[in-house]
Amino acid sequence: MHIVIAGASGLIGTHLSATLREAGHEVVTLVRRKPSSSAEIEWDPAAHRLDPAALAGADAVINLSGAGIGDRPWTRHRITELFTSRLSATRTLVDAMGRLDAPPGTFINQSASGYYGDSGSAQLQETASPGSSILARLCLEWEAAAHEAPAPVRVLTTRTGIVLNRSGGALGRLLPLIRLGVGGPLGNGRQYWPWITLPDVSAAFLFLATSAIRGPVNVCAPEQADVNTLTAAMASAFHRPAIFRVPAPALRLVMGKLADELLLPSQRMEPAVLKAAGFQWQHPSLDQAAAWVAGN
Repeated sequence: MHIVIAGASGLIGTHLSATLREAGHEVVTLVRRKPSSSAEIEWDPAAHRLDPAALAGADAVINLSGAGIGDRPWTRHRITELFTSRLSATRTLVDAMGRLDAPPGTFINQSASGYYGDSGSAQLQETASPGSSILARLCLEWEAAAHEAPAPVRVLTTRTGIVLNRSGGALGRLLPLIRLGVGGPLGNGRQYWPWITLPDVSAAFLFLATSAIRGPVNVCAPEQADVNTLTAAMASAFHRPAIFRVPAPALRLVMGKLADELLLPSQRMEPAVLKAAGFQWQHPSLDQAAAWVAGN
């Protein structure tokens, strides 16, 4: 397949690009600088500038573009940036597709488990309603923009959970603390975090690109875990304790809106579409995932 990726420089994009190329697919990435090879094409999503020819002949377009969710405090300006960076990129791609006589067959647009907001212990399949948080509203608008793609295009919106990676990934500052034996649960630890390893994310995207699936897809592992269980499994894999709990008020004091949007909400997400389609996880259980993260 000929696949175009926007947002290929991030954690998922870098690994996914390598995975697709190793599988024998031709990958072209959209970059916001002068291209350094024939495998790169320049675009400017903030200015809605993309030559439709960049997508001509593509079997699939994968959009991972957007400002980092958890790397800066959520000021009013930053929240606006989170929205505009995602919506501008998605609309630029959709507009370019609409100007082609033969648009790409598939458009995979990243979304997030935050679509569901804080849902407690409710089981969340793809048909569940969106939440009411800022992140839920962002995901809702992001997905709606993707579905503006022209009718022949098969649109998928991937609601990806927390990506576990050996270098930290979405666990960010928590994993180094766990390695040192001074990590522990966040808040009361009873909130569910949908998780998935980085290799399984890339494998899921490849699986979806070659499938007939359309619409929302929960991209997470089949085993569900709350934060208490997740941090305990990670600590056990590193042969460390996980007893230093960080209470919710402390998280809010240090992280502001980020705490209530990313760390304290509960999303008991189920990958119903992937399971029904027969997708096979490399790390389906939390113990397997933790062992992989620890390099065991």
